[in-house]
Amino acid sequence: MTYGIIIATAVVAGVGIVIGLILGLADMKLHVDVDEREAAILEALPGNNCGGCGFPGCSGCAAAIAKGEAAVNQCPVGGAPVAAAISEIMGVAAVETERQVAFVHCNGDCENAAQKYEYKGVSDCRLQAQAPGGGSKTCSYGCLGGGSCVQVCQFDAIHVVNGVAVVDKENCKACGKCIDICPRHLIDLIPYSAQESVACKSQDMGKLVNGYCKVGCIACHICEKNCPAGAITVENNVATIDQEKCTHCGTCVEKCPKKAIHKIS
Repeated sequence: MTYGIIIATAVVAGVGIVIGLILGLADMKLHVDVDEREAAILEALPGNNCGGCGFPGCSGCAAAIAKGEAAVNQCPVGGAPVAAAISEIMGVAAVETERQVAFVHCNGDCENAAQKYEYKGVSDCRLQAQAPGGGSKTCSYGCLGGGSCVQVCQFDAIHVVNGVAVVDKENCKACGKCIDICPRHLIDLIPYSAQESVACKSQDMGKLVNGYCKVGCIACHICEKNCPAGAITVENNVATIDQEKCTHCGTCVEKCPKKAIHKIS
């Protein structure tokens, strides 16, 4: 009996030693060195995993930065403070970049934009765009008001107000999710310091715009002709502002006969 116990114990011990050796060899074979900077960068990132950096979550962003495949200011949510911390980790000079915020190029709310019919259904802009006539609004370029952008925003920075999406720039982290989901491509990023922007993207002729929107751009070129900085151009029947050239004089806001250019608060 004792002899049997000794044999069993020896067998179990032998098997344990063999397994230990196998695991040790596997660890040596499969071991991957972890860049300490990657762990430090991951710690510095905000942890929202929003994908605004273009990588699958914060861990993907941290790995790319540590490998030199992404910029130290790759994270739009963290902004300048996080970029400065990562710059220190990477041993490079901090990159000065201006904060960006989302802006909705439409002011076609319930008072300003004509409606073809009253939409009753799922509040999702992508579905509404597939409804008869491409949505309830007469303007085929305007905000559908379904709130898809609201649903994807993790920062409570965008809300539908009176039928049109409006961005709270203080809460916006420029993650870009609202930009990606908008079926009308009405949202883009502008500098936080921007004071004027065109709240319209209609490419229809002015006569048509006048028929369905009180505040739509009619491509009259008045803003373009009066901008002292040459920051405004009218192409495809809609005005756009080059924010790098804009001096924030406000002339375009004053001169626009349709009030399609907004003074951003």
